[in-house]
Amino acid sequence: MQSLREFTRKTKRGNVLRIVREHYLRDDIGCGSDLCQYCFQNEVYQLTTRHQINSTLFKHPHYIVLDTNVVLDQIDVLEEDVLHNVIVLSTVLNEVKHKSSSIYKRFNEIIHDRSRNFYVFVNEHHKDTYADREPNESANDRNDRAIRLATKWYDTHLLNSQSSKSFERSGQSTTRVILLTDDAGNRSKAESEGILVTSAAEYVKSLEDFPLLVDKLSQKSFENEKQARPQYPPHLSMKELLEGLRQKKYLQGSFQASRENYLEGNVNVENYEKGILLQGRESLNRAVDGDIVAVELLPESEWSAPSEIVLEEKNVYADDVPSEERAEEEQQVKKAALAAAKTEERTPTGRIVGIVRRKWRQYCGILQPSLIEDTNRHIFVPADRKIPRIRIETRQAAKLLNQRIIVTIDTWPRNSRYPHGHFVRSLGPLGDMATENEVILLEHDVPHCKFSEEVLSFLPQMPWTITSEDYAKRVDLRDLYICSVDPPGCTDIDDALHCRDLPNGNLEVGVHIADVSHFIRPGNALDKEAAARGTTVYLVGKRIDMVPELLSSNLCSLVGGVERFAFSCIWEVDQEANVLNKRFHKSVIKSKRAMTYEEAQVMIDDSNEQGEIAKSLRNLNRLAKILKKRRMDNGALVLASPEIRFQVDSETHEPLEVEVKQMRDTNSMVEEFMLLANITVAQHIASEFSECAVLRRHPRPPPTNFDPLVKAARYQGFEVDIESGLSLSHSLDKCVKKDNPYFNTMIRILTTRCMMQAVYFISGSLQKEEFFHYGLAAPIYTHFTSPIRRYSDIMVHRLLAASVGADSTYAQLLERKSNEELCNNLNYRHKMAQYAGRASVALNTHLFFRGKEEDEEGYVLFVRKNALQILIPKYGLEGTLYLKSDKDGKDGLERIKSEIIFTFNEEDHTQRCGNVVFHSFDPVTVRLSLDSRNVQHEKLVFRLVKPYIKGFSVELVKKEVEGEANVSCPPTKKSKKDKKKK
Repeated sequence: MQSLREFTRKTKRGNVLRIVREHYLRDDIGCGSDLCQYCFQNEVYQLTTRHQINSTLFKHPHYIVLDTNVVLDQIDVLEEDVLHNVIVLSTVLNEVKHKSSSIYKRFNEIIHDRSRNFYVFVNEHHKDTYADREPNESANDRNDRAIRLATKWYDTHLLNSQSSKSFERSGQSTTRVILLTDDAGNRSKAESEGILVTSAAEYVKSLEDFPLLVDKLSQKSFENEKQARPQYPPHLSMKELLEGLRQKKYLQGSFQASRENYLEGNVNVENYEKGILLQGRESLNRAVDGDIVAVELLPESEWSAPSEIVLEEKNVYADDVPSEERAEEEQQVKKAALAAAKTEERTPTGRIVGIVRRKWRQYCGILQPSLIEDTNRHIFVPADRKIPRIRIETRQAAKLLNQRIIVTIDTWPRNSRYPHGHFVRSLGPLGDMATENEVILLEHDVPHCKFSEEVLSFLPQMPWTITSEDYAKRVDLRDLYICSVDPPGCTDIDDALHCRDLPNGNLEVGVHIADVSHFIRPGNALDKEAAARGTTVYLVGKRIDMVPELLSSNLCSLVGGVERFAFSCIWEVDQEANVLNKRFHKSVIKSKRAMTYEEAQVMIDDSNEQGEIAKSLRNLNRLAKILKKRRMDNGALVLASPEIRFQVDSETHEPLEVEVKQMRDTNSMVEEFMLLANITVAQHIASEFSECAVLRRHPRPPPTNFDPLVKAARYQGFEVDIESGLSLSHSLDKCVKKDNPYFNTMIRILTTRCMMQAVYFISGSLQKEEFFHYGLAAPIYTHFTSPIRRYSDIMVHRLLAASVGADSTYAQLLERKSNEELCNNLNYRHKMAQYAGRASVALNTHLFFRGKEEDEEGYVLFVRKNALQILIPKYGLEGTLYLKSDKDGKDGLERIKSEIIFTFNEEDHTQRCGNVVFHSFDPVTVRLSLDSRNVQHEKLVFRLVKPYIKGFSVELVKKEVEGEANVSCPPTKKSKKDKKKK
């Protein structure tokens, strides 16, 4: 049966186009029920009588039809293995796909689990359930009518099937079909049409066998809350927002909550260098970190400056009426902002008038029980300080008290201090290493589930061998003295090097990179999974691979003494490291040795070593020093960050020892040739594919980014010239103090904080002058050297292979739009991987200091209005030493406020207490200990020892060195993350 749909469309030229679409309707689409005697079932029954659920609302057996809003709002309920015999209409499935790709993916996983008995019924192509759109009927109303029509048909169809005498003699109860909808209008019409209908919440509450399932219901509102006094201004309607944005009355951007001050935030808006500053609860107006918001810019006379105070929300039992204490905190921010505005440049300030798009996700944290006994209403405290507390209802608070749990936000009404949400699931005991690692991965949106069977099906069959065809297609480099240099314990070796003398007196240098693209073909499930993950993520003692381990640690890893596929970049250079010519080809190599940085350094330094590998390494090291000096002379920056390494117990996975990472000449040697390879490949693919080359740029920071660096250096008697990368590099080299060998490192750490994020992009999307990589002083750059752990490198390998005829091209490789989307995902994944790694270091640092108290030498890195930011070189640690105590003892000590007075000088950014003045880079002695009073946010407490301030400093701890046992730790697996950034 055929249905014709006609409509007209106006073209760009103004012509009217008549479009006719054919819509085929069928009568052979089965209902999927084992009760049916009429339908032709061409597959195993999905709707069966084996799964019956007891409901106090519906005493008889029943199937369930879901409305779209139920799937979108109650996906956490649906994921529980409770509801069976569910009919999924194609109308609903298409609406879910259109409205939320993430929920569609989760819903699809439920549908494909055959044990759940979710049956997809293609109602849009069944002759009895298709609903044509009526004149003046909205698409939403038409879809609601189609859902009711299909539900009515199903119920009638199954009643007819069960009306036979044979069924009556069986004594079975009649199975009915019910509709679950949270749409009041749709429910009212369904009731008038004689359809059995109820809401999702009513149905879940009727399931007596599953009382805890109620906790997972989406909470749009709480009882007795509608009468509460509004605490926030109303949001404008979407129509008003769009009109205001069109007229430039409002500005659109992404909201970023402050991690240090819960009453401040920022909206990143195009053409506003520092974004739009937000201060105070009403200006933040219920925005959650990541939301796309509309902001109204205040008159310039009302602009402010960041308050620069550290302010944490303390009262977790807060009710809806603002307390005097909270009002005092708002005033504290305003006063600090006014004071800052007098000395600092005022920044554009605004207020949020509406939400364009929510970016809510699932949040990890802990449950804070209510002070009221026998209540189901509780406050959830997220692990991420940028996320507000969330109100939830749960009947299992006692069980969840010392658990890490996941909660999601459902709504945030203006009469509620906190958003409303619901419990999703428990992760495990608080403080357990596996649980805390899971929290880190979830909070940073790191895909870490096991690779699916579909993904694994595209891996090579083992045992895998190199065939004669493979040798014929590749350049045979097995006789070269190739070696790899990596951190100890590294298993994902993706690069190797060689250097040999040429008859003409020049040198041949080769960088050989694992040929991952040979094993991951474009478009298959393995490729899509790697693209989605984007990067390998390194936590302390744990690695979340981008590709399955068979590739990352075996077939692609360039281990010593084993033949492997590689993509080789080979140069001819003279003795002064000038590149004379280059070539690229796919190859077969056999690394002669896999070495650690330390082993390679020992071999270079040992004059008795005269083998081919030693000669190769010495030449590489000499050339690398020339290349590095050349880069520095061109303006490349040498930056620094406090990096530490942990020795981890092999059984408990807890840190045994912490130390600053040691850098050797061999680290720099590898880095220089990886940089050279990346630059060389970037130049080549950009010339071959001018519109679609995958490149990486590092934007030059705006001058205001350098303000903290310039001021701090100036006080120490140094002028930092930020006119260009070269002038900045020379200025940093001059920042040396004989009495403080760590001073230059701190200056470089401050410089790192001023930098912009390096990002991937497609060459056709920017002008050539925008390709520049500021940190490397390179006109063009890409990532080619780590395809095992970065998907960007796989994309670059495919472009390079196509350009040299080593592999065929394909449509998507040259599609700019799809590749831009991939780059956006890679930038996001790379950033999240960095944050996850830092969070893992912080977690292990806390574990290391648990039960310990140590006095250590440190330096003041920043001076804030109520705190000092302290850096401890021995451990590479950074933390906050609070100067203004409060009754909650934020700094770990309870003191009377009036006893100690610190005065902050706005002009030179100093703190004074009596005769003691703190400047940036001043040496201090601090006592380190772990404050575990807040189980959600354990923190490393920094307390002042020297200089001594009576009533504020703590007494010096006498270190008892004698008699201490030396604990020998087993060597641990070091991951690729320990490598110098390439």
